[in-house]
Amino acid sequence: MPIEQRVISGPKIGAKIGGSSSAAPTPPPEEEKKKRGPSRKVLLVVVGVLVLLLAGAGAYFFLLKGDGAPKVEPPPEPGAVVTVDAVSINLADGHYLRLGMALQLTADSHETPDTARALDLAIALFSGRSITEVSDPATRDQLKADLAHQLAEAYEGEVMDVYLTNYVTQ
Repeated sequence: MPIEQRVISGPKIGAKIGGSSSAAPTPPPEEEKKKRGPSRKVLLVVVGVLVLLLAGAGAYFFLLKGDGAPKVEPPPEPGAVVTVDAVSINLADGHYLRLGMALQLTADSHETPDTARALDLAIALFSGRSITEVSDPATRDQLKADLAHQLAEAYEGEVMDVYLTNYVTQ
């Protein structure tokens, strides 16, 4: 009669209790490379996209953005000069101012403007002032600048300056 021999051993280290006695199979080296491969490719793609974004941002900042200063429109080119008839303006205390002027038009202005608005603005600006006020050179220059600004607005940019051709007080 043949004798059967059985060997009973205790659980192996790393083996499951109550389960199979062998450890989980280790993947072959080829499968391990396949698992790491896509993560490297994804990492390379992400790094490449980041480099492109940084290069684009740098190009925009240095080349396209500019210095940040607002673009200044060139001053208009002077055109014709229109003479306005002199007018007498009442000042304070019974004095008067004889005012004659000429309007410097822009080159874009194609027709001669009506000078009635210019006279109306000048009368409104100068009338009622004292003779010492209109005789002072600094005040006269300021009044002329104010008149030029009002004329540019009233004529919608067709008038770029005003020249005082007659300025007599009494």
